[in-house]
Amino acid sequence: MKRRAFLMLAGSAPVAWSVAAMAQQSGPLLRLGILLYNSPQIDPIAPLLKGLNSLGYVDGKNLLIEYRYAEGKFERLADLAVELAQLKPNVIFAYGGDVAPFAKKATTTIPLVVMVSNDPVQSGLVASLAHPGGNITGLTQVYDELAGKMLDYLKQAAPAISKVGVLWNPNHADPEYRETQRVADLLKVELVPLPVRTSADFDGAFQTAMEQRAEGVVVISSRILLAQRRRIAEFIANNRIPAVGSWGDWANDGLLLTYGPNIPEVMGRAAAYVDKIFKGARPSDLPIERPSKFELIINTKSAAALGLKLPDAMLSTADQLIES
Repeated sequence: MKRRAFLMLAGSAPVAWSVAAMAQQSGPLLRLGILLYNSPQIDPIAPLLKGLNSLGYVDGKNLLIEYRYAEGKFERLADLAVELAQLKPNVIFAYGGDVAPFAKKATTTIPLVVMVSNDPVQSGLVASLAHPGGNITGLTQVYDELAGKMLDYLKQAAPAISKVGVLWNPNHADPEYRETQRVADLLKVELVPLPVRTSADFDGAFQTAMEQRAEGVVVISSRILLAQRRRIAEFIANNRIPAVGSWGDWANDGLLLTYGPNIPEVMGRAAAYVDKIFKGARPSDLPIERPSKFELIINTKSAAALGLKLPDAMLSTADQLIES
């Protein structure tokens, strides 16, 4: 897609200023490329833009933002990444573990800041978290112990559970299934793998969950899982299965609880990386940041519908209770 000023989020038409005119307003003009799978209206980049604004960067004044987005068409990302790199921005921001590799392939010289929900080392995006190397740095939403903690919370909420389905995408490079299995062994819980790689796999996964009599479900987030949120929530509700997820949106959709990073907060942190590179930092010197703060969100309405009496200790430590 051609560049569109982000004022379009407020319904404004694209601003057709020349680069020269903008540069005259406030000195040197910096250029930021943003590569997205969906669009600026759908992909949650508003905290990044707000963070940049708080650091003094204003699109159309001292910053020129170039957007390229695939509108949900995966096959367009390669060409869009190349097109964005050809504009030679000072920094490219790529959102998503399935988007960042296209930006990496498109340029080895332009600094890349990424935000991914998978393991960037396991996926081959960077050499290591501490020393990413090359032209890439950024943030990952993955934390090894996260998935195991979700299972632990599910077991606290429903102690009688002994068999739990794990809805996950095996193509999503992360340690979360492995960690779920590790904690399941400690809790004496049998796991039922429910792999989904495409939207066509969900009916089979749901059928397996019912045939294997899964008493609970852990949802390990990835793009394909999030795209089918409503479908998953309906299955969970219709079959009265306690389920947990790693992002707050799952609890809003009716799952019993979520435990994971605050995604808008993580996205906002990306602004600091862009700012440092604008000021001369090298991506290879900036470690990949993992989340350090996690939120427990409990849907008490879902708990009541399932007939679960949650422990007072769990309720008292929750960051948010969804009661309606």
